Amino acid sequence: MIILILILIGVAVFGLAAGYFYNRNIQKKIDKGELKEEPEVVTVDSECCGQHQICEKESLLAAVSKQIEYYDDEELDRFKGRTAEDYSPEEADEFREVMYTMKEEEVAGWCRSLQLRGIELPDEIKDEVFLIVGERRFH
Repeated sequence: MIILILILIGVAVFGLAAGYFYNRNIQKKIDKGELKEEPEVVTVDSECCGQHQICEKESLLAAVSKQIEYYDDEELDRFKGRTAEDYSPEEADEFREVMYTMKEEEVAGWCRSLQLRGIELPDEIKDEVFLIVGERRFH
């Protein structure tokens, strides 16, 4: 028990020291003119869709419009309100069929459309969506 308390105190002291040196380093850079001001603290959106390595909620795609666009997938509206793990394999195949009939560059927009419509992607195809959107995005 004493060891755990000592470890906890050590971690706290290390954190305080690291914070002190980080702030001192930033202040030195500001004084030298390398930085104009302290870097902004970035908060992570806890409601990220989880479909991308980098959340697209604040991307240009999300900012363009809040208007729902359909991709010949009106039949998927019946899944509104379902959770990602509640789909049968046959229902997941319906999403997969729609996804593989569109162009690669349309997949991110389709995912955004589903979000706006309150439809979660089945867990089984989230990795496939990431492969399509991720590869296009990082290459």
